[in-house]
Amino acid sequence: MCLPTVFLNGHYMPLAEAHISPLDRGFIFGDGVYEVIPFYDGRALRLTEHLKRLQRSLDELEIANPYSIAQWETHIGGLVTHNNGGNIGVYIQVTRGVAKRDFPPPKGLTQTVFMMANPLATPKREVYEKGISCVSLDDNRWLRCHIKATALLGAVMLKHQSNQEGADEALLFRDGYLTESSASNIAAVKNGVILCPPLDNLILPGITYELMIELAQKAGMPLQIRRVSRREVNTADELWIMSSTKEVVPITTLDNKPVGHGEHSGKPGPVFTKMYALFQDYKRGLQPLAHH
Repeated sequence: MCLPTVFLNGHYMPLAEAHISPLDRGFIFGDGVYEVIPFYDGRALRLTEHLKRLQRSLDELEIANPYSIAQWETHIGGLVTHNNGGNIGVYIQVTRGVAKRDFPPPKGLTQTVFMMANPLATPKREVYEKGISCVSLDDNRWLRCHIKATALLGAVMLKHQSNQEGADEALLFRDGYLTESSASNIAAVKNGVILCPPLDNLILPGITYELMIELAQKAGMPLQIRRVSRREVNTADELWIMSSTKEVVPITTLDNKPVGHGEHSGKPGPVFTKMYALFQDYKRGLQPLAHH
């Protein structure tokens, strides 16, 4: 459930008072982009990186960014304050705006900007201790997954299918290689080496994914960024899922079989345990949002 105050087109207001035209192209076509930024006690996780990715998504859709980074920080800070800070996820959505229903994007529209703050649903401790289950599915989404677009029907249907099969999440493959999950990035571990799918058009360049790679490299953990085959995933010692809201979570069951070997079979592995600790250390060093 949303916290009470939202931001719409330059104004803060109760959610019940926020209204958007049914002719908004975000509603009609999914013609827009979004971001989700986690805040821990009012301290943002990589706010600048999220806003830069928002800019890249807008550029891909040829939608002008309505605000500078400094303006975004001011508006986001205001939303966090209006919702009493704490652990929240700030959702940002920018659409092309309102126009008659027609496929070609018209020029000169005023963008619709909506933000809301939700309680940050970080997984419970037992999820990090026991892991989650996944099923392997074919990645049948479009070929521009690097855009964080609001048109998420492909991901929604894959998530729905994984849940129908009794799993927590889908682990996606395209042409025999790992891409991501329906709503998160994936990494595998084999013989102590972290294997990371490349940041191409087939996956979203996750902010937490990039942070994980950075933390691993700084800690001297062996890591390769390259295509990861289905065979490597099926024989991996460890699998992880990561996103802004999930942080880094171990996958302990894949296609009803335990992930890993020996004493760590079906359990979070030692490389995950080290990465989880590095991530928590990083969070403790976050700084409060500067005021403009």
